[in-house]
Amino acid sequence: MISQVAGAAVRAVIVMVVIATPSLLIPGTHAETTQIVTLVAIFGAFLVYSEYAGTYPGLIEFRDAPPFNRVRLISVFVTLFLLSLVVSGGSTTSTLSLVVNAAGFVVGKALEFPYSPLTMVLDNLGADATPALRVRLQIMAGIAALIALITLALFAILIRMNQWPARDHAFNVWTNLPTFDPTTGGDVVARLTRDSRINIALGFVMPFVLPLLFWLGARHLGISLLAHPQSLVWAVMLWMFLPVSMFMRGMAMARIADMIEARRRRLTAGLGPDDGFQPV
Repeated sequence: MISQVAGAAVRAVIVMVVIATPSLLIPGTHAETTQIVTLVAIFGAFLVYSEYAGTYPGLIEFRDAPPFNRVRLISVFVTLFLLSLVVSGGSTTSTLSLVVNAAGFVVGKALEFPYSPLTMVLDNLGADATPALRVRLQIMAGIAALIALITLALFAILIRMNQWPARDHAFNVWTNLPTFDPTTGGDVVARLTRDSRINIALGFVMPFVLPLLFWLGARHLGISLLAHPQSLVWAVMLWMFLPVSMFMRGMAMARIADMIEARRRRLTAGLGPDDGFQPV
């Protein structure tokens, strides 16, 4: 119990640091922005602490199936850190900043092809967008997309090498998928496969839909994402991270469906489960 509470506290502190990363790196942060970031960081930390310190699952999925959430959190932190370097590039000329800008520019150029999400965003920035802003957005999108692809490839390698979920820990569907009820709605393998395909399809669609949602939300709130560096950093990060998160969730559900199917085959053949799978 003590180790569980201590682990939850460490995770909460890490989440606070990740959320505060842009505010710590981007110069000229307003006091109001700092207060909002602090409230969001405290709320995020409280949510993570309550989830991992509690006995029963809540909203966070795969909390007992590392390193699923660790990979996602590291991806968010690296993305926020590098995007903050790009935004504050005018005040820092470090070697890391130059390398990040160069890599982002190369990847951004590669992503700028007809009908791509980046091309659609750049074409709809408006006449008030300066060439420097367009280049900066291109660099940021390239960096975020590169990290997203690396994250997705890393998780795919873990699944391919049978390193996820860990075979030395029993996989509990109720704990790791608290919003999924395996006892209702027909065959669990068919439902997991269907949800997997839906999540992967959403991963393909979201890069095209999210910019429109961000624009509508900013217009409704009367703010400009392009005029505020921190808002731009968070928007670009979510633009690339949310589709990858949906891809990872779809891949994870497909992997669980394969585990259940393999367990059924072994039980039918009379060989015993021998897969570390715990259905409830």
